[in-house]
Amino acid sequence: MSSARDSSALLAATARPPDRDDSPAQSVVDLSGVRFSWTGAAPLVIDIKAMRVGRGERVFLRGPSGSGKSTLLSLLAGVVTPREGSLRVLGREIAVLGSAERDRFRADHIGFIFQMFNLIPYLSVVENVTLPCGFSQRRKAHAMRAGGSVEGEAVRLLEHLDMGAAEVLRRPVTELSVGQQQRVAAARALIGAPELVIADEPTSSLDADRRTAFIDLLFGECAREHATLIFVSHDATLAPLFDRSIEFPGINRGSVPEGDTRLSAGERK
Repeated sequence: MSSARDSSALLAATARPPDRDDSPAQSVVDLSGVRFSWTGAAPLVIDIKAMRVGRGERVFLRGPSGSGKSTLLSLLAGVVTPREGSLRVLGREIAVLGSAERDRFRADHIGFIFQMFNLIPYLSVVENVTLPCGFSQRRKAHAMRAGGSVEGEAVRLLEHLDMGAAEVLRRPVTELSVGQQQRVAAARALIGAPELVIADEPTSSLDADRRTAFIDLLFGECAREHATLIFVSHDATLAPLFDRSIEFPGINRGSVPEGDTRLSAGERK
C-alpha cells in the first residue's frame, strides 16, 4: 500500500469531528509568553508568544531535529517548568505545582508515547501496558469500566494493533521488534483514557499497514473520550489527517547554536 493511498484512506476514515466549543474555558493547552533554557546562561530553547490547543483537537506538530519540539513536550508533561510565562494544561498552571504534584497530574491526565518507548525491560507486554494504572486510580477505574478489568482493556488496545496473540501478550518486551515495542508504548499511553495524549514520532518504526492501524486506534480512542492529541512527526504526509498543523519554527523563537550539545542532553530528560 502506498503512502499516498494510506493517507487518503485514513483521511476518509477519520473525518474531523463536529464543531466544538473552542472557547478559552475549553482549552486543554494554553501557553502565553513561555520561555525556557536549560540553565540561566544558556540560550533560549523555547520562546513562544502564544499557543492554544482546544479540547478534543488533533494537532500535528512538525519541525526539524533540534528545534525544541521534545523540550516543548517535556514542558507540557510537567517534566520541566517554564522560566517565564504561563503554561496551563487542563486549566492547571504547571509552574506552580510542586514536583510530586506534577508527577500525579501527569499520571492521571497525560498519556505520553515516547520517541525511545521507555518500556520496562523486565515486564511483559501486558504488564507494560497496564503500568500507568498502577500510578493512577483515575486511569485504573476508567480502564476497568472500559475493558471489564485493567488487563482486559490492555488486551483490547493491543488487539487493535495486532498484538493480541496469547504468546505475544506474556512475552518480555526485550524480545519484541522495534515496531512491536512502539505499538506497546502506544497502548500504554492510551490506557485509562487520559485527557491529553502526546505522541513524539510515534510512527517512525512502523510500516505502512501498521501505521494505518496505529493511527486508526489513536484517533478512535481520542475521539471516543474527546481527548486532545498533540502528535509530533517528520512525516508531512500525515498532516492532512489532523484538525490543524503547526510548523514549530513558525511559533518558537528560541534557538540553539550549531554544535551546542546541551539541547540533546536536555531533550532526553
